[in-house]
Amino acid sequence: MRLARFHPADGTVRLGRVDGELITDITRETGPSLRDILPGLPARRQRIAAVDGPRHHLSEVTLLAPVDAPQKYLGIGMNYREHAEEARQAGIPIPTNQMWFNKQVSCIVGPNADVVKPDISDELDYEIELGVVIGQRCKNVTAENAPSVIAGYLVANDFSVRDWLQKRSPTFTLGKSFDTHGPIGPWLTTADEVPDPLALQMTLSVNGEVRQDWPTSDMIYDIYDQIAYLSQVFTLMPGDILATGTPSGIGAPTRNFLRPGDVVRAEIEGLGALENRIVAEG
Repeated sequence: MRLARFHPADGTVRLGRVDGELITDITRETGPSLRDILPGLPARRQRIAAVDGPRHHLSEVTLLAPVDAPQKYLGIGMNYREHAEEARQAGIPIPTNQMWFNKQVSCIVGPNADVVKPDISDELDYEIELGVVIGQRCKNVTAENAPSVIAGYLVANDFSVRDWLQKRSPTFTLGKSFDTHGPIGPWLTTADEVPDPLALQMTLSVNGEVRQDWPTSDMIYDIYDQIAYLSQVFTLMPGDILATGTPSGIGAPTRNFLRPGDVVRAEIEGLGALENRIVAEG
């Protein structure tokens, strides 16, 4: 099942089930919050699948970030082998353990929202990532049990301001958290619809030119190891988002950074695509 938050023509926030090019309004069954229904989603799946609400063509609505008000948005750095090497060439040491950072949740926007290039930097970069959404409150989860706490998957583009990421702050948080630099979506694809999240192709293009094209199978630490690692430290909550790493092809090694007017498309096999235009600040 694919679940999306959206604005219809009247501008209200609704929750919908995406079927092909149509979205069915299921708000009367669920309410408008996706995060609120995640813990009970497995038990309500059949009822939600049967809701026969108002339908809209996707072109007639505005898709919002599918997860509303997540408590945490966490990203892992240098989790693809070739990307770790290109990051090293850009002056970033390769970590010997899982290296996590926060993206402040205020950076999250919808799948087709504009992304602002800040005036204070000319080093805006892109990073396509498989996003994992936690469905159950959990602590000390083993890698073997990790699939049971995953609600589903989405596409994430971990936009990064490189000079603030590597030079202006001792942690990654500032360079990863500029407003609008966290588009996610276009919807949540529930975990039962993704037979193997470690066998998906990820593709990112800028103005139609492919920059990243790599399978999720190349992760150094897979998503189950990531959940086990994090949940030793803190409780993961329904709606928490984990960005699981980006493959090679980022702009930093060649200094091929984004400019206003660029259109960045990030697509993951079976999960849909984000398409974001870069705009100037102000």
